[in-house]
Amino acid sequence: MTDLDFRQSSYPVSGPQTTNLADILERVLDKGIVIAGDIKVDLLDIELLTIRIRLFVASVDTAKKAGIDWWENDPALSSVASHNALKDENRALRQRVEELESHSADETTEK
Repeated sequence: MTDLDFRQSSYPVSGPQTTNLADILERVLDKGIVIAGDIKVDLLDIELLTIRIRLFVASVDTAKKAGIDWWENDPALSSVASHNALKDENRALRQRVEELESHSADETTEK
């Protein structure tokens, strides 16, 4: 007899599959995950407080596909939004200064 005669199956036996944290994180960020919960505080059947918590964990690309892009317009998180906010503020201040100067010039011509 040879070693081949003692085999019981032709498929190798594999151990339990393991998934590391990086694989799990990659899947979550690729697909996205939503965690939702409500907290209610009642006193004598009177609702005093309700807190709704919604957490969406995903990659930037997945979030954009879901229609979520608030960070692009938040000046604290986006340099482009910050620059645009500063430009808008600067434009408004210049307009206000022009209005004040023209108002001041009108007053001096009236005297």
